[in-house]
Amino acid sequence: MQMAKKTNQKREAKLWEALVPVVATILLLMWSVLPERELFGIRFFGWEQEVHIPLVLGALIAGLVAMWRLGYSWKDLEEGIISSISGTMQAILILAIIGMIIGTWILGGIVPTLIYYGLKILTPGLFLVAACLLCGVVSLATGSSWTTAGTVGIALMGVAQGLGIPLPIAAGAVISGAYFGDKMSPLSDTTNLAPAMAGANLFDHVRHMLYTTGTSLIIALIGFAILGFGYAGQELNAAEIQNLLALISQNFNITPLLLIVPIMVIVIVALKIPAIPGLFGGTLLGGIAAIIFQKSSIADVINAMQNGFSIETENEVFNALLSKGGYQSMFWTISLILAALTFGGILEKTGMLEAIGKRILRFAKSSGSLVTATILTSIFTNILAGDQYLSIVLPGKMYKDEFKKRGLAPRNLSRCLEDAGTLTSPLIPWNTCGATMSQSLGVPTIEYLPYCFLNLVNPIVSIVFGYTGITMMKLENDPSSPEYKGSKKK
Repeated sequence: MQMAKKTNQKREAKLWEALVPVVATILLLMWSVLPERELFGIRFFGWEQEVHIPLVLGALIAGLVAMWRLGYSWKDLEEGIISSISGTMQAILILAIIGMIIGTWILGGIVPTLIYYGLKILTPGLFLVAACLLCGVVSLATGSSWTTAGTVGIALMGVAQGLGIPLPIAAGAVISGAYFGDKMSPLSDTTNLAPAMAGANLFDHVRHMLYTTGTSLIIALIGFAILGFGYAGQELNAAEIQNLLALISQNFNITPLLLIVPIMVIVIVALKIPAIPGLFGGTLLGGIAAIIFQKSSIADVINAMQNGFSIETENEVFNALLSKGGYQSMFWTISLILAALTFGGILEKTGMLEAIGKRILRFAKSSGSLVTATILTSIFTNILAGDQYLSIVLPGKMYKDEFKKRGLAPRNLSRCLEDAGTLTSPLIPWNTCGATMSQSLGVPTIEYLPYCFLNLVNPIVSIVFGYTGITMMKLENDPSSPEYKGSKKK
């Protein structure tokens, strides 16, 4: 491999140079999940499905290519890594706080109360549709899929377990609803980021997403209803449900007053209080509830914040259901996010992602193919960079001028960025969102992925709308555009 003559003579990456670290990392990730094999006494494969090291090795390969072929110095790469991580630091802090919320909300009896009433009210046939809609409403109010999954989502997983619904399917319903609300909420960071990158108005962006996301939600709800019918006729294990209800009553003081806490958190976030203090307030409310209603000590509350909640009974299902949470529990996920952001930061800083995106753009001859290119680039960035923000920012920068050249309103681009960038992020195990959803709900990403109907369908619907021209607004029809040919007076 020929080394660049001077480290300060940077040049654009060629396609094959950009693909070297990408292909290598994909192969390493595949390698990490293969069963263990031995060859000539040397152990190959079987890394216990750890994806941290493949991402670190991928970052190393990307760095070597950047320095030896593209003229980048280590300082340049370090800047890219730090920039990538710092841009997501708020999300990492939120993740740590969610761990504390889970711990105090279980100790305080809030999650057990939600499970208790859910087991009494919901039926297997209605559960999946109800879970999706409930999470959609909560996420719409809070603007956060992470908060929804880490609070209401955990309670719904407990209800699903009691009703005999497979946890991967329940997780798919929770994630579908949570990401619908997150995507459609003006309070969501990605919902504000996408129109900012595309040059669209926030509320125009939200209204324009209703066409693709609303259609996708209807399809998802039909899918969950069909799955729900399969469980509607099954005989409930009444003894198991009664046993769970009894265990909850024996170990926690159950009262409707505890439902005030999640309502207060929704109100706090809806009032546009910044996410970190708002969520930390939810943690403190959980601790106060533990002291008042469960007679816990301050030491118990601090321990739950640090190490999570743990319980030991004769019922292993019950123990597994409620033994979770805590600040420390999130560091496996946080370390995975840091590894992914290190890899993604190098690819972004050195222009390797852009090189791949430019080649994709060569095949975008029509509006439909341009939409497809945007969707695929966002998904590709989600996979490689491991961060939903980069999956919105990079394609937004790359395709903004191209949409304008073809006479397409910016809201088309912003919608595509969310249809793919936001929606596919929880489907990738090493992505910040995929790692968070898996950690919060206790289900591996690869297991819940087939049941995230909204997240799977939405990019396809967006592509179909692109090729058919359905709701693809032209610049000349966009009242916020200088090219608008209609009357702006209403």
